[in-house]
Amino acid sequence: MHVEKQYRELEDIEEIRVYNIDPNEVFIDVPPVKEPEKVRFSNVMKHVPSDINVFLPVDGGEDFIVQRIGWNLLERLNLKLEDVEGRLFSEVSPFYYEIFSESFKEVYETGETKAMRIFYYLSDKIRTLANIHIIRDEDEIFAISDLKKADTDDKSPEEQQKEEEENKATLIEYFSQTGSYYKTHDEFTWTPGIYNIINRSKETSDAYYNIIFDLVIPEDKPLVEELLDTMSPETDTYENIIRIKTPGGHIKYLDTYLYSKFDENGEEISHYGLFKDISVDSHKHMTRPVDFMLNGFNHNSKLSLLVEPLSKRYEFSEGFYKMIEIPKNEYIHNEKILDNIIEENVREEINRLIKGELNEVNQVFTYKVNGDEDNLKICELFIERFKYGNQEHSIGFLTDITLSRKKQQELIKSNATKNILIKEVHHRVKNNLQVLNSFLNLERRAYGDNPNSILDNMQARLSSLALLHEKTYNTEDFININLEDYMKDQDSTLHMLFGANDINFTSDVDPEIHLSMDVITPLLLIVDELTMNAIKHAFPDPDMENKTISKTIRFIDEYICELVLKDNGVGVKDPNSLINHNLGGEIVKNLTKQINGELEILDCEVGTGFRIIFPVNFDHTLDYHRETGGDF
Repeated sequence: MHVEKQYRELEDIEEIRVYNIDPNEVFIDVPPVKEPEKVRFSNVMKHVPSDINVFLPVDGGEDFIVQRIGWNLLERLNLKLEDVEGRLFSEVSPFYYEIFSESFKEVYETGETKAMRIFYYLSDKIRTLANIHIIRDEDEIFAISDLKKADTDDKSPEEQQKEEEENKATLIEYFSQTGSYYKTHDEFTWTPGIYNIINRSKETSDAYYNIIFDLVIPEDKPLVEELLDTMSPETDTYENIIRIKTPGGHIKYLDTYLYSKFDENGEEISHYGLFKDISVDSHKHMTRPVDFMLNGFNHNSKLSLLVEPLSKRYEFSEGFYKMIEIPKNEYIHNEKILDNIIEENVREEINRLIKGELNEVNQVFTYKVNGDEDNLKICELFIERFKYGNQEHSIGFLTDITLSRKKQQELIKSNATKNILIKEVHHRVKNNLQVLNSFLNLERRAYGDNPNSILDNMQARLSSLALLHEKTYNTEDFININLEDYMKDQDSTLHMLFGANDINFTSDVDPEIHLSMDVITPLLLIVDELTMNAIKHAFPDPDMENKTISKTIRFIDEYICELVLKDNGVGVKDPNSLINHNLGGEIVKNLTKQINGELEILDCEVGTGFRIIFPVNFDHTLDYHRETGGDF
């Protein structure tokens, strides 16, 4: 088992991930150092659903004597209270002492309550989640733990579809910093985005009062009173900007939209509210979740991510403003931008999308930059909209394919690889975005309750796809791409993203290997998945020296290549579980199939290794089948 720690500054909470915990190693049989004392309210604690753990500080908070361990934890570990009480915390449980000692000491010295969150994983799947509050009362430290089991019940197809829609809406809210509520019969229903904005978890009492208005600062209370006085059958909508103070003490600006329905007697039937966090955070080290997603595109001037493009509550990556050649601070988001699209049928289709008559637009058009007929760009636009409850959401991509179209025409004239190039130019961006969408769907199903894991994994994939786009837009040949150059850039990107400065990346790629985009795209994503897995799991000991992740790519014969990726980490007892029982393994298997490859787990004395054999191109693969009877 191993432990990972991370401080979530946005939530002001210490987050711990514990992988494959061994119950036999959590508590150790050691003699007591003190006769157990009577714990206050011990009879009451037996009837409280949360685990209440009590510790007595010694040596100025350097260590603690265990006075009480919660009943749920004792039951899971098959222990009795007399097995642990009266013992030094550092001796009876070095495992938990390492996790909690610094926080216990901090609370003991400051007297301020501290929150922690622990995820318990088994084979990379969350089994339980513990929300913990550490409190000092007189001379004792209380650690109150609310434990929740992961939902592992099988779901029907209808339930799965509903869950996917909910996850999709939740992800959009998370990226765009929005949230909403419904009020029916004096009861509130809040979406997850609200809790992301106010930086706290859901509570049972939230259904009975307006948790946003409760946080409004005194100076803006008159705006709320104005709202309550304004809503009527004659004035059933309201918009304004209000300021709130979160439980963590942060001031946030919320763009507020409210709508009510009334019956024929003027009585309110239902009430709907939408909030968008439009705060400008002065702390440069703190970013919004949408910034994390957009950063995967911000260094690409040819590709733009559009979050909520059909709403005034939009978020676009930097590429959009470079394409239209208007500075971000001068751009006003409205439908007038459509006047610069030359093709009338495209304008009509986008307008139908805005009106809700269509759910998707996927078009190529000519754009007049700032209305200038002499400054034209060819762009590809994809926008999808969907409805969840009463909320309309949209997400899309805008790509500048001007240079690609120019190269396409030049290559058509030269007759060389004409058909392949046309297909590549038309579908390269779209196919990669479909891959990205598939990954999002898989990640939501596997880690829907842990959006940070989704963001961590997606950032690496986004960077690899952005690397592909950046390089292919500046090449003259889309079919014979030198692989060595891509692999070196990918190593640098992964090093930077994961802060893996203590891990050596070595790449030995035959400089003569040239691949088409159809092969190189899934190959880079395969290397992403295997490298991410090694970074996260191969080196649990932070003090280990000479950590290395190596990859070799070479020719086996004229038509077939071999990729070997190894690490010198701790290895795994059952290597097949890496491929057959986790999301990353499923992704690697599917990507290997896309390149007509064969995946093999190597028998390594140290660490873990993978070998993938794949054809240089698919036409040659057919010849290889006929000549050798191979199984690729």
